[in-house]
Amino acid sequence: MAKDIGIDLGTANVLIYVQGKGVVLNEPSVVAIDTQTNKVLAVGSEAYRMVGRTPSNIRAIRPLKNGVISDFDVTQEMLSYFIGKLSVKGFVSKPNIMICAPTNITEIERKAIIQAAEQSGGGKVYLEYEPKVAAIGAGLDIYKPSGNMVIDMGGGTCDIAVLSLGDIVSSQSIRLAGDQMNQDIAAYIKDHHGLVVGEHTAEKIKIELGTALQVEEPKTMPVRGRDVATGMPKQVEVNQNEVEAALHDTLQQIVRAAISVLETIPPELASDIIDRGVMLTGGTALLHGLDQLFSSYLKVPVVVSQDPLDNVAKGAGEMLERMQGDDSTAKKRKKHGK
Repeated sequence: MAKDIGIDLGTANVLIYVQGKGVVLNEPSVVAIDTQTNKVLAVGSEAYRMVGRTPSNIRAIRPLKNGVISDFDVTQEMLSYFIGKLSVKGFVSKPNIMICAPTNITEIERKAIIQAAEQSGGGKVYLEYEPKVAAIGAGLDIYKPSGNMVIDMGGGTCDIAVLSLGDIVSSQSIRLAGDQMNQDIAAYIKDHHGLVVGEHTAEKIKIELGTALQVEEPKTMPVRGRDVATGMPKQVEVNQNEVEAALHDTLQQIVRAAISVLETIPPELASDIIDRGVMLTGGTALLHGLDQLFSSYLKVPVVVSQDPLDNVAKGAGEMLERMQGDDSTAKKRKKHGK
């Protein structure tokens, strides 16, 4: 019997939830390809280690951009590899898949995601919006007639939504999130320190020094890269407040998007959000001080969910199980003539 799975198909990472087991896979959304033979050499963590370090005939590709598929064939190869790794297929049956997408995707982008999941070995494929699934994975009861607000911050997109009665009342998806922050950091270090750093280094700085607020005693770390002027290797010291300055504009745009979502909702839902607060989910929600930054602008309590990285995959799995529960209840009613 095939085990059903929930997939968080992220720009930065792919997470997979397997029915009865929880989140069992979390790997970077990267595929390494030999451009001469078009052969896949590595997928996930192994391919990620090659980013910025490959000879000219090997390309490390990120097949997703801003939460949607930019390279269909490579996405399908990547999903097939991950699903194959999990041994979830039955002898004759295929796993049902719940997969997630940003709220502003087009019909063509929707079809591409569903098709990639089907061709990579899925049975029935369901597509659901990320903030809704993230809210469920974070433990919010979105099926009651009361307002819940979630800000799901991933690698490629930031999805902001207010939910009630199991659906989205108002939402906005902006293509600014963790990847943009890495670019901001790299640009700042180039402009202020004359140092060129790669994607890996920028991400490491974000994880170690990233902050949404200026701090009184900033931590520092040594950063190595290539000197802009001489082209030679060089090391500089970077501190937390510099990283805040680098991220400032991107964070302000995300805050403005959250404010615009709040401005469009009915007053009853607004009063619910004052009571319940806002839930931050997604890997970028781990940025230091982000909850305080949002709280100071939105004037409501803001909390980071318990496992922000796992919320979407976990929520997708829970939604599949809920749907199956509803199906079996409906079948029983039909059987008993109710």
